[in-house]
Amino acid sequence: MYRKFRKVSAMHRVGSAGNTSNSVRARKEKRLTYVLNDSDDTKHCAGINCLALLKSSVPDGGDHLFTGSRDGRLKRWALAEDGATCSATFESHVDWVNDAVLAGGNTLVSCSSDTTVKAWNCLSDGSCIKTLRQHSDYVTCLAAAEKNANIVSSGGLGGEVFIWDLEAALAPISKSSDAMEDDCSNGISGSGNSLPITSLRTIGSSNSISLHTTQSQGYLPVTAKGHKESVYALAMNDSGTLLVSGGTEKVVRVWDPRNGSKTMKLRGHTDNIRALLLDSTGRFCLSGSSDSMIRLWDLGQQRCVHSYAVHTDSVWALASTPSFSHVYSGGRDLSLYLTDLATRESILLCTKEYPILQLALHDSGIWVATTDSSVHRWPADCQDPQKVFQRGGSFLAGNLSFSRARASLEGSTPVPVYREPSFSIPGTPGIVQHEILNNRRHVLTKDTSGSVKLWEITRGVVVKDYGEVSFDKKKEELFEMVSIPAWFTVDTRLGSLSVHLDTPQCFSAEMYSADLNIVGKPEDDKVNLARETLKGLLSHWLTKRRQRYGSQASANGDVPSGKDISARSITLSRVEVDGNAENDSFVYPPFEFSAASPPSVITEGSQSGPWRKKITDLDGTEDEKDFPWWVLDCVLHNRLPPRENTKCSFYLHPCEGSAAQILTQGKLSAPRILRIHKVVNYVVEKMVLDKPLDSISSDGNFVPGGQLQHSAVGGDGSFRSGLKSLHKLKPSIEILCNNQASYHKA
Repeated sequence: MYRKFRKVSAMHRVGSAGNTSNSVRARKEKRLTYVLNDSDDTKHCAGINCLALLKSSVPDGGDHLFTGSRDGRLKRWALAEDGATCSATFESHVDWVNDAVLAGGNTLVSCSSDTTVKAWNCLSDGSCIKTLRQHSDYVTCLAAAEKNANIVSSGGLGGEVFIWDLEAALAPISKSSDAMEDDCSNGISGSGNSLPITSLRTIGSSNSISLHTTQSQGYLPVTAKGHKESVYALAMNDSGTLLVSGGTEKVVRVWDPRNGSKTMKLRGHTDNIRALLLDSTGRFCLSGSSDSMIRLWDLGQQRCVHSYAVHTDSVWALASTPSFSHVYSGGRDLSLYLTDLATRESILLCTKEYPILQLALHDSGIWVATTDSSVHRWPADCQDPQKVFQRGGSFLAGNLSFSRARASLEGSTPVPVYREPSFSIPGTPGIVQHEILNNRRHVLTKDTSGSVKLWEITRGVVVKDYGEVSFDKKKEELFEMVSIPAWFTVDTRLGSLSVHLDTPQCFSAEMYSADLNIVGKPEDDKVNLARETLKGLLSHWLTKRRQRYGSQASANGDVPSGKDISARSITLSRVEVDGNAENDSFVYPPFEFSAASPPSVITEGSQSGPWRKKITDLDGTEDEKDFPWWVLDCVLHNRLPPRENTKCSFYLHPCEGSAAQILTQGKLSAPRILRIHKVVNYVVEKMVLDKPLDSISSDGNFVPGGQLQHSAVGGDGSFRSGLKSLHKLKPSIEILCNNQASYHKA
């Protein structure tokens, strides 16, 4: 017997629990994000925004290069003649690292699009000393005083320019029950509302900031007020007595950083100012702009003394020789030029595939950072830059912005001196395209090299590398006729997959254990994908927590604390216990994250700003001050937020042209996830076995054995009683959903 039936997709959803007319809209809870790392985590996976060079204090000691990336991390590279080794990764920023400077002998200061400035012990294994939260928007640039290790300035898109006295800003914090140190011990930032013992430093007549003590306000940096728009570039003289800034206002502003007062404003550029340099004395200033021009300013005369039309597009990076006689410049036109500031002679050193973002001179070479994840070192004789002009191919820089562009159009494009870099620190290709597949466990990605990969986000691994194939065709090949709620979102802003979990939406997706191939668990048990993913992510943390607190920890890993998270959870939101899942820390194989290439967690708790850390670096001390309460409630207490008991309504009709009888006139309803073989069993029992059906409720609901949670059409009793008859009849049944075959049973 061969029958065809047509199953019409869900017409509407019926919520048995939800908001009432008197309900209050819940506030947005804090998010948990985890960032997936590919196999080689010693490399950057996104563009390099900044460079900082630390010269060894001993003659034969090794130098170090610091790189800050759009992947949100900084790395320290130990430099040698024959290579570079990543000796530390600095991970705490939760967005792009935009700039980094060295202050003194061992302090690295970085700024980020996460609106923070962070200080690090640059010779450590990556420990963050303090997080400074003063900016209201992306922090784009930093400047440090070469001979005054205390002074660092920061600027950002909010138009703010702050001058920080690091000695005061990094001073020890007074401890109290209501105030926490805003440090980065364990990579996690504190609250920032605590009070330093030494605080505000007011300006004296000397070149330094004089110390005053107050515990009423906490440390506040000096503010240079005057910018009405975004700030993109800063520079400071060696002694820290002069600061210049530039941005979208197209003017160079000059400040006294000791009190934040304005000294002068220099006009001349016709577009955004993107790069600034000051000579050691603070008399001369170089500026690079999106108008493609480089300008030399005499601050004593308060005017532009030279303009250099070298580039054909925006100038984004400048680096000068120690004597300030020559300038290296790069930008959007992918080219690196060397220009003699006195003679105006310019020469093209190299042209590559990516826009140049920052430059750093190092002995006989220059490090070049671009929008690519690799860093290259090109030849450059900083002590005698004039040598390169002897090779020929130089030109005189014009003083009008269109002169180089016109020369380029006329076919007189200069030939680069160097074809290949002398040394490279390779990165890994960043992800630029992604698609969440409808099974809601796999994400298809494409990186900058064109390679297409399939990720399993519940384990954080690449399950298939397809190589350079068509992304769209592969997406079509992997399409499945399944319907699972969207329980996470993804972005690739950091060059890798960032998976975002938001409550309560993330707990909306369930799958049967049989579909997850979980051995030893009843096949009709439902598994909450978010709950098991959180258990997998925090399994190392939970183990460390139990080891740290020993007998204090309860059976489920909870540790008594001053604040009872369970009480707080129930107060904020109705909570239900997931009765179908064991209340333990066992992680099923589909949710085991790799310890060899662990993901990083980005989140925040009740008393700290956002932080980022590898899951294997969590030490068990993190609690509700660091994690969202709902995450701990799920992992420690097995509680999930309330969910609507959503049902799926559908019709079951004979397929057009089929002689099969109509089983039911009305709609049927089932839980949100319904295995199609259960619909087949229902058809078999209703038509083939021809016996009363006790598994359908009066309103057409699938209720096997009276247990709606484990919907099995026909139920254990009714279906198995006719199993032998079914085997004898051997019916052939095909179920179509929206006229597409979803199941065939012979």
